[in-house]
Amino acid sequence: MKKIFAFIIIIAAVLNVTYANAQGCVAIRGNGAACMLQHADQQNKPGWQFSSNLRYFKSDKHFKGTDYQEERIANGTEVINHQAAVDLALTRVFNQRWSAMIDVPVLSNARSSLYEHGLINGVNTFQQRHSMHTFGIGDIRVAAYRWMLDPAKNKNFNFQLGLGIKFATGDYNAKDYWYNVGPGGTKELRNVDQSIQLGDGGTGLTTELNTFINITKNLNAYGNFYYLINPREQNGSRTYRETLAPSLANEAICSVPDQYMARFGVNYSFNHIKGLSVATGLRWEGIPVNDLAGGSGDFRRPGYVMSIEPGINYTIKNVNLFTSVPVALVRNRTQSVTDKEYSKLTGTFKQGDAAFSDYVINIGFAVKF
Repeated sequence: MKKIFAFIIIIAAVLNVTYANAQGCVAIRGNGAACMLQHADQQNKPGWQFSSNLRYFKSDKHFKGTDYQEERIANGTEVINHQAAVDLALTRVFNQRWSAMIDVPVLSNARSSLYEHGLINGVNTFQQRHSMHTFGIGDIRVAAYRWMLDPAKNKNFNFQLGLGIKFATGDYNAKDYWYNVGPGGTKELRNVDQSIQLGDGGTGLTTELNTFINITKNLNAYGNFYYLINPREQNGSRTYRETLAPSLANEAICSVPDQYMARFGVNYSFNHIKGLSVATGLRWEGIPVNDLAGGSGDFRRPGYVMSIEPGINYTIKNVNLFTSVPVALVRNRTQSVTDKEYSKLTGTFKQGDAAFSDYVINIGFAVKF
């Protein structure tokens, strides 16, 4: 039973401590329930737990709404993002109910595109593909967690609440060269796209709910729910989108959006293979069109991804090894506030597109001290 509890919380926690932009151009950062790594009834004394997770994906499939823009790849005009993140999370367990966590993400991003390069007399020829890069620390997060039911009396069901702060430690004004955009076709050092910025520029409040229920001795269900409240409306970082087309004048500055994540599914622990467990579930994550607090204007790519998320976990003594591969089922680039403003002003419906990945690779480990 203890191994089952360990698996539930480790899969629910460690695999989600991801500060990479989760699905390409829809810049989802800091999503994840970094709760305590083991169930409360296993922790009889204070202790430390460290986890590290590598997350990687390539996004190049463009969607407008839920419509796949397959012509982008056929014409060679797709945006290609390669994004990797290593999260370093340290958790302090104070007792059976209370714990606290700090997560430090290190990000490495590359973005290849046509439309950001090759302006000739202010007109984009869409014929010059170049890449831009960013590397560094992302937005650091700290959070506190509490199991709401007495673990000694509630071993088959419990739920944990978490409250934290996401700090604006990641560079949200990172720059690299845009090629052939200056006088005489020279390159210029400009802000990179919002999707590969290292942070969003906002100090936010994170709220979390993590829960589990034992169905049978070996079969269990889990749920994780996360929401980041970013009150700041915009961070002052220029997008240069207004230089690409007059219709993008209201998208000249980056927005600081909220974000959300929900996961639920089941996992199974094997009797004949000690320490081995497998899981499968659904994952839903995205950027809302409108924030809970503060304004929602300026430039953002709202949207969401729904994925099926298989995973495997192996425990040996105080070490857990794990991997999961969320595979996208539904990708939706929703209409933004600025899209709606333009549509209302001109009477012409406008909806931007965004590039998404087909799948994401998570590999990591957790160690209890």
